[in-house]
Amino acid sequence: MSEVFDDSTLTEIAHLICGDEPPLLYRKGYEIAAFFQRAGWDDVPEYDGTPRHKWARELLKERQEDGTDDAERAILRLANRLEYYNQKKEYHVALKRLNEILVLDGRRIGEDGGQPALVRCEAGFEDEVRQLPRVELKVSVTEVVSDPELAATVQLRLDEARTCDEHGAYTSAVIMLGSLLEGVLAHAAQVRAADVRMPKPLRNMGLDDFVEFAYKNKWIEHDAKLASGLVRHYRNLVHPLAEKRTGHSPNRDTLDMCWPVVNATLNDLAATAAAPPATPPPQAPANGGRGRNSTPPAQRPTPSSVARHRPRRGTVSGT
Repeated sequence: MSEVFDDSTLTEIAHLICGDEPPLLYRKGYEIAAFFQRAGWDDVPEYDGTPRHKWARELLKERQEDGTDDAERAILRLANRLEYYNQKKEYHVALKRLNEILVLDGRRIGEDGGQPALVRCEAGFEDEVRQLPRVELKVSVTEVVSDPELAATVQLRLDEARTCDEHGAYTSAVIMLGSLLEGVLAHAAQVRAADVRMPKPLRNMGLDDFVEFAYKNKWIEHDAKLASGLVRHYRNLVHPLAEKRTGHSPNRDTLDMCWPVVNATLNDLAATAAAPPATPPPQAPANGGRGRNSTPPAQRPTPSSVARHRPRRGTVSGT
């Protein structure tokens, strides 16, 4: 199914193609026609001398009304590095402007196999979108998970997520990360001493519950708590119907947003791991080795000693 863009989006895309505002790449009329051909359009008409922006905009609108995907092809060509040979500055400016336009229409430029691709996103202003900071994993799994068998399982899922990432299996990678996150938080809830009581039995808790429980016990920081909702949302795409309702499949950008959340959570859990129990102080010997000022321990009463000191019936104590 072809992407359908708002008229205002196509108007702004036409401005980018023409490149009238420096430092955008300027294209003359015949160069605009050549641009559409490079974008994969068939039967591109010759430039007829109409004002360049008007001509480009009308072509984009006509192709969309005809039900083709030519408007999408033109947009992806604008984001293609091959269009900007030895013009790195013009490329980065065009890509930034392109995303500012597209995000208002609920799209943005991502990557698929190293090539530009359109991905769905929440419509809004580009400068309002919070970019997650890049967070590196600074700890090993064994610093977070004390159970050796569970640690091996968690490490395997981490490795599988990386393998999925390398081969473009982004949905699988995100599901692996969500599973890993829930596993390490459940382990923490099970083995750590908590100041806040668990809201429900462990077997009935889900990822959201574990995140909240960890945050209330100060095992993870506020940023990890907030961002974990993103991982939880995409982890639920393990159910195909959930992906259908969402209307968006995880891609490279999705995974790039989820990795920092998992890394930050693991870093926090390692930093707040409980110290090993203190070694109990050595006990004093039971008998020998008493100092001259030591006092012998008090004798515990026994039934016979109690009987010896108990007055007999019919007698009166005292004098």
